[in-house]
Amino acid sequence: MSLEKIAHCLQERLGIIVSAPTVRRLLSELDYSLKGNHKSLSSGSHPDRDKQFGIIEHFRKQFGAAGDPIISVDTKKKELIGLFKNQGRVWCREAKKVKDHDFRSEALGIASPYGIYDVGLNSGVVVVGQSADTPEFAVNSISTWWLHHGSHLYPNSKRLLILADSGGSNGARPRTFKKFLQERIADAYDLEITVCHYPTGASKWNPIEHRMFSEISKNWAGHPLESFEILLNFIRKTKTVSGFHIEAYFDKREYEKGIKVSDKASTLIRIDPPVLT
Repeated sequence: MSLEKIAHCLQERLGIIVSAPTVRRLLSELDYSLKGNHKSLSSGSHPDRDKQFGIIEHFRKQFGAAGDPIISVDTKKKELIGLFKNQGRVWCREAKKVKDHDFRSEALGIASPYGIYDVGLNSGVVVVGQSADTPEFAVNSISTWWLHHGSHLYPNSKRLLILADSGGSNGARPRTFKKFLQERIADAYDLEITVCHYPTGASKWNPIEHRMFSEISKNWAGHPLESFEILLNFIRKTKTVSGFHIEAYFDKREYEKGIKVSDKASTLIRIDPPVLT
């Protein structure tokens, strides 16, 4: 209840007439203060959760020692393209006026930024799609990174480590993600691909979240993303004092949702369980 409502209840139920400021002072003297909910109660975790973190760390050390590429991937929050409010503030003489409601029907499009963060080189690539965020789009984005960057930065490497969340277009379950990984990257570029998925609810440990996506959000904070080109420019201009930089590409292709891989077709996907050495 608000201070005014507490004062009203005191008067109505107990006949005590007191002002709201007095209620505030008395609550303070009794060690009461305004507090929000605190997320601290755990619903438990899978017994293999810590083991999975250990496996991920093992492969990161193994690939890092060999000089092979390690990339962290994920899809950033979708963005409405148009004169819509973007959270944050900027230095200016007058606030920019934007639409009073974020109606999708008034947007020029919806951007799906898929990020690839190179853990070893502290650099990144974002492929901005205007279609659905599907496993095919995710794999094509990774392929774009390898074609334009990875193959030149790691010319002698024959293997690639991918760190990803358990859900979404690059999740652990979608067969289409595995199928397209094999066909469009492993087979196409003669690469051995190892994929490590972070446990459910542990996406904040995925390096791309705090090393790349957070920097992009800070860079365009308070600026309406009025066009795809403006969004791409903000991504390309994202840099840090530590030398982090990003390249951005625009993928105009339309991706079909709901592509299924049959049980028979899934047997053709060559997947071996990871071997810890």
